[in-house]
Amino acid sequence: MSKIFRAFPFPLAALVTILLVACEGVESVRPAHSSSTSASNPTEAASPTTDRPASPMSLDSSPAPNPEASNLAVATLGAGCYWCIEAVLQQIDGVVRVRSGFMGGDVPDPSYRAVCSGTTGHAEVVEVTFDPARLPYEHLLAWFFKLHDPTTLDRQGADVGTQYRSAIFTHSDEQADVARRALAAAQPDFQSPIVTEITPASEFYVADEEHQDYYQRNKQQGYCRAVIAPKLEKLGLED
Repeated sequence: MSKIFRAFPFPLAALVTILLVACEGVESVRPAHSSSTSASNPTEAASPTTDRPASPMSLDSSPAPNPEASNLAVATLGAGCYWCIEAVLQQIDGVVRVRSGFMGGDVPDPSYRAVCSGTTGHAEVVEVTFDPARLPYEHLLAWFFKLHDPTTLDRQGADVGTQYRSAIFTHSDEQADVARRALAAAQPDFQSPIVTEITPASEFYVADEEHQDYYQRNKQQGYCRAVIAPKLEKLGLED
C-alpha cells in the first residue's frame, strides 16, 4: 500500500477530498425524476391527481397515424385517469396508437392543471387509433367497460371530479349506435346502473409529452405500482 501512496505527488488526504467532491458533483446533476417517490399504501399512491409527479419526457415523436389514409379508425374514451386507460389499451391487439388528452369542455386548449381543477368541463381521455379488421369497435368498447367501473359518477377510485367521468365520445352515428349496444351488453356485469355518457366527439386537446406513455416510463412510481400495475394484473395483461 505504501508504494501506491508514494506514487501520488500529493498527500492521501487531498486525494480523498477530491474524490468526495467529484461524487457530490455527479449526484447534483441527476434529473429529479430519477429518484421517483413510491407510496407506502394504495391510498397515498392514489392521492388527488394534482399531486401526481411529472414523468420524464416521452421519446415517441412519430406522427400520429392518419385514419383517412388507411383502414384505421379513431375512438375517444374517458375512464378516469388517462394514465390507466393508456396502459391497458396499449397492450390490446389491433390498437395502433394511444394518445392521452382532454375532450368535452368549453375552454380552448386547457392545461393539465386547469383540467385537474374541474373547472374547464373536460374529461381526461385517450384517443385510440385502431384497426377495425383486427379489433372491431364493439370489442374495443368491451375492453373499455372491463378496465374501469362505469357505475361511479365522476369518480374512479381516489380520482374524483367531472374530469374523471366515464365517457364515450363518438365520431359517427354508427359509433354512437355501437356504443349504446355495448353499454347495454355490459350492464349485466354490474350491480349498479352504468352512468357512462355517450356524446359526439368535440375538439381533442393532446396532453403534454410528459403524460404520454406514462406507465411504461414510470413503472416504479408509487401511483403506477399501487393503481395501474394491479389493474393490468387483474385484466391478465403484461406488466
